[in-house]
Amino acid sequence: MKQSSQTIYALAFGAHPDDVELSCGATLLKIIAEGKSVAVCDLTRGEMGTHGTPATRKTEAATATELMGYHRRITLNLGDSKLFHTEENIAEIITVIRELRPTVVFANPPDERHPDHIKASRLVSDACYYAGLKQLTTTLDGTAQEPHRPKHILYYLQFKHLEPDIIVDISKTFTASRKGILAFGTQFYQEGAEEEANTLIKRREFLTALEARAHYFGEQIGALYGEGFKLPCTFGIKTFCDNFM
Repeated sequence: MKQSSQTIYALAFGAHPDDVELSCGATLLKIIAEGKSVAVCDLTRGEMGTHGTPATRKTEAATATELMGYHRRITLNLGDSKLFHTEENIAEIITVIRELRPTVVFANPPDERHPDHIKASRLVSDACYYAGLKQLTTTLDGTAQEPHRPKHILYYLQFKHLEPDIIVDISKTFTASRKGILAFGTQFYQEGAEEEANTLIKRREFLTALEARAHYFGEQIGALYGEGFKLPCTFGIKTFCDNFM
């Protein structure tokens, strides 16, 4: 059985390049600041986007990866605007999970404006479960992989306002996380650019609204900035004092 030498703590999936940076980038920076490794997996190349090309988005993703300090970034090609719930697509995601063996997985929320986000959420959720099944086999570089099921799945928030189950204090990492977002220059408003804001996320107000939401979530926990997450099930406390300090 192949045992990965690249075991990481947190693995963040996104339907498209930039999903992760927009929604949980500051939390990932917080995890890195706490001494843990982080990886990102984009399920598609974002080839159906109104702005940019697969080539430019690949370059932007590489820049974001460097700026954010991720351990690794993997880009699958499951089909932007497709992301069908097939055995083949689930197997590709399982292969990534078994290779990196994360403790925590971040994923698109199950209720969202963009159909790809909803599809990605189900694909990743199912793959996390199936990755732990011994009888379901996958291979990497011709070698069978060991089963691995992540301990936790957290759904980050995107366009829709969903009431979070937990809020992470990102006061110290919010500003730095903006660099990861702005690395995707073809997708978002750039100061001084004359390009027409013909998509929802290209508007100047979109990035302003992201900061406002971070302020709002931060206020809920007495912090400057916060990022909210939904959980797939009730969170259990095993060691009381470690969680209530």
